[in-house]
Amino acid sequence: MTRTLSQSPHLAVEFKQTCLLQVYNTQGPNGSSGKAFKVHLQLWDTAGQERFRSLTTAFFRDAMGFLLMFDLTSQQSFLNVRNWMSQLQANAYCENPDIVLIGNKADLPDQREVNERQARDLAEKYGIPYFETSAATGQNVEKSVETLLDLIMKRMEQCVEKTQVPDTVNGGNSGKLDGEKPAEKKCAC
Repeated sequence: MTRTLSQSPHLAVEFKQTCLLQVYNTQGPNGSSGKAFKVHLQLWDTAGQERFRSLTTAFFRDAMGFLLMFDLTSQQSFLNVRNWMSQLQANAYCENPDIVLIGNKADLPDQREVNERQARDLAEKYGIPYFETSAATGQNVEKSVETLLDLIMKRMEQCVEKTQVPDTVNGGNSGKLDGEKPAEKKCAC
């Protein structure tokens, strides 16, 4: 996987946006090089503040994945993760969006209120990856973003594979019967 990162922060409606240009190379059969995709990745920092709740849920519908971050030095921040998970599941484009759980401020061990086992247990409960990061030192920041991007790209590849039906099936109807309604979009596509 090759990535080209170019960062350009912007401020819009108290949201911080960082745009990253990602080049994602898939693997073909037998480990050969597959397709390369350019992905426009936007990272929005909503700060989890209640006053932005109505705005943030509107953004959930269009997002393909989420970095759900809490503060390792705040037990309350960790407790809020369950609420944010409910919000994501209720408002995202599907019931089971790609999410990576992040405990930030790993560089402040003396101020830590949430232990790693608690956070890992919660991540396991939701079936999502967990990273401890430090925005101050950069520890695991890129790795957590790459993990989310990998999850999203795998979902997109599966969707593309499902929709690529040879035109020879059903006399060129791409696998659809006459009058058949398109399947309801759940999450894989």
